[in-house]
Amino acid sequence: MTGSSRTAVEAPAQRQSVTVETVLKARAGDFELDVAFRTSAGVTALFGPSGAGKSLTLRHLAGLEDPGSGRIRLDRRILLDSDAGLNVPPRERRVGIVFQEYALFPHMSVEANVGYGLCDRSRIERTRRIEKLLAMTGLEGYGERRPRELSGGERQRVALARALAPEPELLLLDEPFAALDFRVRRELRAALRSLHERTGVPMILVTHSLEDVRKLSDWLVLLDRGRVLASGPTRSLLDDPPSQEARALVSGEELG
Repeated sequence: MTGSSRTAVEAPAQRQSVTVETVLKARAGDFELDVAFRTSAGVTALFGPSGAGKSLTLRHLAGLEDPGSGRIRLDRRILLDSDAGLNVPPRERRVGIVFQEYALFPHMSVEANVGYGLCDRSRIERTRRIEKLLAMTGLEGYGERRPRELSGGERQRVALARALAPEPELLLLDEPFAALDFRVRRELRAALRSLHERTGVPMILVTHSLEDVRKLSDWLVLLDRGRVLASGPTRSLLDDPPSQEARALVSGEELG
């Protein structure tokens, strides 16, 4: 890695203004996704009920799904442009992703899981990066443990550290707290906000929890049945939804 990349990690303010522009049209069985939104916020939440298209949108951003048509821009880089026949492979997008179910390698130690995407680094660089991320995620002393020896919250911290290890330009989080109890969710929300402030990596969070939205996001995209109902600053959108549909969507703490 170059020196300029490392400087970016130590200067969060330089990375929090990355613009994400997304226009997608896709069909999955009977479900049709037709979303368009733009954000330059530090943490953006995609909020809506189950089946709204939140996770599918995230998978398209990560390059794990190929839409029928669309365009995705990450700052000045075009990741997808179906009209131009351009679709950057997932490994080249510089986009990290954290799943609800952790997706850790069970036979690997915590250190090996975190360092999985650092095979292009020297041994010294890799070790330093792993140690730094374990410290940032509260996992110092856990390096030799296996995922089965960890709690759910600890596993999610490992997943966060692994996703941040290659220094992505964008971090995607797919319902990262859904399988955790209230106390652990609260701790991880605080940890995630701290990680964002320390790394400056812009984040897009998929959730159907208004508490996640309120505690974590700066920008909010309301999704329902594959469509964007509204998009704007979180506080403004929650305080004054622009339509009856949007108002109904934000009226409850949890959506099914």
